[in-house]
Amino acid sequence: MSRRAMLLFLTLGVAWGIPYLLIKVAVEELSPAELVLARTAIAALILMPIALARGAVRPLLTHWRWLLVFAVVEIAVPWVLLGRAETRLPSSTTGLLIAAVPLAGLAIAFATGRAERLAPTAWAGLAVGIIGVGALVGLDVHGSDLGAVAEVGVVVVGYAAGPAILARPLNGLPGIGIMASALTVTALVYVPVVLVSDGVPGPLPSGKVVWSVVALGVICTAAAFMLLFALVNEVGPVRATTITYLNPAVAVVAGALVLDEPVTVWTVVGFVLVVTGSYLVNRGGRPQAPVEAEIVGETASSCA
Repeated sequence: MSRRAMLLFLTLGVAWGIPYLLIKVAVEELSPAELVLARTAIAALILMPIALARGAVRPLLTHWRWLLVFAVVEIAVPWVLLGRAETRLPSSTTGLLIAAVPLAGLAIAFATGRAERLAPTAWAGLAVGIIGVGALVGLDVHGSDLGAVAEVGVVVVGYAAGPAILARPLNGLPGIGIMASALTVTALVYVPVVLVSDGVPGPLPSGKVVWSVVALGVICTAAAFMLLFALVNEVGPVRATTITYLNPAVAVVAGALVLDEPVTVWTVVGFVLVVTGSYLVNRGGRPQAPVEAEIVGETASSCA
């Protein structure tokens, strides 16, 4: 791997590993809906001009229904549930649970009749990953927080379903156009949601919250998407997706160093098992979306 590729890899790993920390900080003063609105609006303002300049929006107009579905399952619903969950769960636990997305992808493949392509390695990975999730939920999460775990479970399913939409109804369409449009639609939808649920925004929150929101929109969403394309150009799509195995480690370290979140034995055990299971699922022949679809799907889910 070249020096440029290694720099891109490490930068993207941090950009995709710190959202859970930033969300935890932001929901101290913002509602989950306000956070989604602010984050998507910032990212959309950056990506939409780029998408328009590249002519990546017009091809989507005839597929607007599926674009709306994608926006709902990948952004609008998952991001608000993540905010809700992180009012009760440590950011590191949330990041580790999100790492189970490939396991949910395997379940979706099975449910849609595509599991016959899977090797025994993938099934072994599913078993290992489920044990890892069980270790986290059963031994590292308080019973009162199981509702938050369920919310993260919905997020995981949504993140796994998004690439399936990209692989079929939105197959072959420009990735940056899809992401920019989905972010824009979500921001517009959340304007009335916030006005109804939270009222007219009051004074600006504290500086740490403002910077967390800006970082989520600029670094973890808009910049991460562009960094991913640069990394794919350097190392190819298959090697680029291995970045997802670095994200949970960054989430755990960031939560421990910045928020003093405890790192228990079961946190480490769960991390090792979930990441190993996800790796085996991918190695074992999980049905892959086209390159463009996989890139967009990985970006949306890994940005949390």
